[in-house]
Amino acid sequence: MRRNRICELLGIKYPVIQAPMNWVSGADLVAAVSNAGGLGTLGPNCGADEITSDVELTGERLRDQIKKVRCLSRAPFAVNVVVGVGEEMMYSKKIVNVIIEEAVPAAIVSVGRPDIYTDALKASGIKVLHAISTARHGRKAEAAGVDAVICEGFEAGGHKGFTELTTLTLTPMVADAVDLPVIAGGGIGDARGALAVMALGADGIYMGTRFMATGESESHTRVKEAILGTQGVCTVSVPKDYMLARDLINDFTKEYLEMKQAGAGSSELTDFLISHSQYHSQHLGHADNSEICCGQVAGLISELKSAGEVVHDLVGNIGRRLEELQHRLDCFLQT
Repeated sequence: MRRNRICELLGIKYPVIQAPMNWVSGADLVAAVSNAGGLGTLGPNCGADEITSDVELTGERLRDQIKKVRCLSRAPFAVNVVVGVGEEMMYSKKIVNVIIEEAVPAAIVSVGRPDIYTDALKASGIKVLHAISTARHGRKAEAAGVDAVICEGFEAGGHKGFTELTTLTLTPMVADAVDLPVIAGGGIGDARGALAVMALGADGIYMGTRFMATGESESHTRVKEAILGTQGVCTVSVPKDYMLARDLINDFTKEYLEMKQAGAGSSELTDFLISHSQYHSQHLGHADNSEICCGQVAGLISELKSAGEVVHDLVGNIGRRLEELQHRLDCFLQT
């Protein structure tokens, strides 16, 4: 079987990367994706039962999850490093130390500069995939020595930069700007989305929300039900101090945006976010009045599947979708 650059880089069968999700992507989901031939990624607070500000406990929780993944799978997997700013970096430093100590195959680094941890990770033989939101950021990541870049369009769930570039425009911009392998995310939930971004120049695909609605996901049942019940316009962009988030529309997003529109201060908004966080939705099940980071692709998800089924359905439908595309393109290919 011929393999592309992402498969060669990571030692995986299919260029399908499961995006890390806070309180969602624990060892069971990661192992299931990796066992199906993709790359599973442990997210922040994976496997945790409560919020902690203890740096050492944060690191040991991650170590336990890494060991659990290895009990469930022999396939490559990744860990998310959220770089952060200021005092927040004490957490990412601990995470990086644990990743190095446990010889994790790959790190997905986000929300921070690419020159902070890349050298240390690569010196330990760890592949570094850095998340970016513009072609300029892609060139900076390449100069810093990362192994691949991940570009997420504006329609993607979770946290990202303030740019409003969609997957359709961002992916070819990044592919043209760097020589590195490019992984594209935002709006991908099946073979159609995978084919689209590969046509735009991506070497691999990055999916989060679709894996949230799976049996192995740590998302609370009420959150999964909320996603399955969506259609059409079901998410909204939520501005925060340092970045944007895309969330499932619910009472939380309505109240937060009303507070923002009314001129609420940063500390008031921060307090509201803390008391209505993803911990409260994803772990405790407060799906109506707490934040649920979620991409626009939620409107395409109508069935709860296993993570392996998601990967196998995507891969299995590529050929059929490619044939359909060929028929649509015939008029352009006539000589």
